[in-house]
Amino acid sequence: MTPLYKNISSLCQAFEREFHLIPALRKEKLLAICDYLSKKISSKQTAQLIVICTHNSRRSHIGQIWLATAADYYQLPAIHTFSGGTEATAFNPRAVKAMQSIGFEITTNEATSDNPKYKINWRSEMNPYLAFSKKYDAPPNPAEHFGAIMVCTEADEGCPVVLGSEARWSLPFDDPKAFDGTEQEEEKYRERAMEIGREMLYLMSMVEV
Repeated sequence: MTPLYKNISSLCQAFEREFHLIPALRKEKLLAICDYLSKKISSKQTAQLIVICTHNSRRSHIGQIWLATAADYYQLPAIHTFSGGTEATAFNPRAVKAMQSIGFEITTNEATSDNPKYKINWRSEMNPYLAFSKKYDAPPNPAEHFGAIMVCTEADEGCPVVLGSEARWSLPFDDPKAFDGTEQEEEKYRERAMEIGREMLYLMSMVEV
C-alpha cells in the first residue's frame, strides 16, 4: 500500500499531538462510536458508518472523508464510511476547496452539474473515493446494519429515527455556511475541516482490533 500524501500524513500526526484539545464531553461521544466499531470488528463484522447532515453538502462530506482517511491511516479496513442528508443538494464548492487546501486531491469532470461527483484521493495508487450529495437512505449507502453520526443540529432534530441504523449519535459541528460571502469564509471552512479531522482521527485511534 502506498503511503498517504505527505501533507495528509503530517496533518494526521499533528492531530495526534492535539487530541488533548478535544473537550471531554466530545471525547465521551466519540468513544461511544468507537465502542460500536470495536464490537463490530471483534465479532468479524463489517463496521459501517453514515455521517448525516441536512443537505449532505459540507460537514457530512468532511466527516466521511476524514473517517475514511483515518481508517486508512490506522489500517482499519473493516470500517466502511458513507455520508448522506435528509435531502440532497451538492457537495459545496467551499467545502471542496477547504479540503483541497489541506492536502486532499479532489477532481471532477462534472463541474457544470447541479450535483457533481468528485473523486477524492489521500494517497497515490488508490481507488478514488467518490463524493456527491445524496439522501442518507440512497445508494451506495447501506440500508441496514450501520451506525449514524448526526453532525448538524437540524438533521439531528429533524430525523429522530434513522431507518436501518443500529445506533445513532449526536455529534454536531458549527456550520461554516454562516460565513459564506464574508472575509472569514476561507478561514472558517478550513477551521471546521481541521476540527472535524482531529475528532475523526481520535475516534479511529481508539478502535480496538
